Amino acid sequence: MSAESQPTVKKTAQVEMTWDGSVLIVRPHGPNIGQREAPIMSGDIDPHMKALGRAVKFMVLDLSAVQFMSSMGIGTCINCRNGAAALGAKAILYGANKDLRALLAMMRIEKLFAVADSREALNKLVGR
Repeated sequence: MSAESQPTVKKTAQVEMTWDGSVLIVRPHGPNIGQREAPIMSGDIDPHMKALGRAVKFMVLDLSAVQFMSSMGIGTCINCRNGAAALGAKAILYGANKDLRALLAMMRIEKLFAVADSREALNKLVGR
C-alpha cells in the first residue's frame, strides 16, 4: 500500500495515528500504557508505520493523554522510536506531563527523542 492511500486518521482501541504526508502523530488514548495496552499499541503502530514507509519524515509520540506508563509502555515508546529510525524518520516526544518526563529522564529514554515542550516547539521541529 502506498503512503498516499493511507487514511488521514486511523483510530484503534489504544491509539490514534494522524498522517499528513510527512508527519505521523501517534497519540495513545491513555491514561495508562501498561502490560495490557503496550502490545496492542505496538501491534497497531508497527504495521501502519511500515505501510507508510520512507514517506514518514517525523514520528511524533504525543503523550498528552498519558498519566502512567509501565516498563512495557516505555518499551513501546522505544519500539516507536526504533521503527521511525529504521525509516529514516526523526522521532519526537511531545505532551508528556511532568511526572512522565521525570520517569523518562531518569531512565534516559528522552535522549532517544527530540523533545517538544510546546506546540510551537513541535511545529519548529517539523518545519512548520
